[in-house]
Amino acid sequence: MRRVRRDGGHLELVATRIAREMLLPGAEGMRANRFPLAASLGQCCGGIVELWFERYKSSDTQRLAHAIQLRSSGASAEAIAAHASRDSRAVRYERFSPDDTALWLFGAGHVGRALVNILAPLPFAITWVDSRESFISVIPGATHAAPPVIPGAAIAAVARDPISRLHAPHPADEVSAMPPGAWALVMTHSHDEDLAICEALLARGAFGWAGVIGSGAKTTRFRQQLARRAFDAATIARLTMPIGIPGIGSKEPAAIAVAVAAQLLQLREARAVGVHQDPLPGPLPLRDRSPREREKFEAPLPGEREKFAR
Repeated sequence: MRRVRRDGGHLELVATRIAREMLLPGAEGMRANRFPLAASLGQCCGGIVELWFERYKSSDTQRLAHAIQLRSSGASAEAIAAHASRDSRAVRYERFSPDDTALWLFGAGHVGRALVNILAPLPFAITWVDSRESFISVIPGATHAAPPVIPGAAIAAVARDPISRLHAPHPADEVSAMPPGAWALVMTHSHDEDLAICEALLARGAFGWAGVIGSGAKTTRFRQQLARRAFDAATIARLTMPIGIPGIGSKEPAAIAVAVAAQLLQLREARAVGVHQDPLPGPLPLRDRSPREREKFEAPLPGEREKFAR
């Protein structure tokens, strides 16, 4: 078990060699190593990394299964470590309590699928919601790699899937099931669904952060529609529209997903140190954009002139 900042391949090479040596007959079963990130590792990063190594045997299966149950029930790190390791020092090195951000992703279109692939190995517990029938049995294009399964059925639950999939004919109705403080991303295949989800989020008001995909034109129209539904400007401003870090202009789904994932990671880290507002600058005002960009953002979206006139 280890909690480690990744600082280059040589440290991992040394750690792997130590772990393999511990598998040899007669080797010690657990140890802690302290590595200065300096010339001895061929690095100049500075700082110290401490790694905890522990060898498990088949006889440890039941004990580890109990540790997994404790983790699922929200037990303290110390209580979990008491079963997950034979040495109390392990709690210093292993984060036994999950620190994932609850994220509800509404929409399984091209961007949603690309985003799930990026976020799957990152510290997010994703509830993925879509209204289409195809979402029930097959998630089109979901190619994220599952974590490796640890031998032994009783401990295979360690390799958890961070994504819960939910088919909902009316996704806006699922907002009431979001835990307080959960984050939301709205990017369904339907602008009507997006708007209904936004309305449900603002009406409940219990989300920690929410972002909505779309162009500047969609953003303007959504704000107008929400204002007509009696939401004041301060309430509407809780929705981040558009989403994604600035400076990435590509419309490729994968590129948009990268920009959104980067925004989520920046926001998560900012809040971890006590900054509770979105640390990212907003998009450039239209007056500061080129004439071509202004024309793109001010033009009606295809088929929306009649939709938003309602």
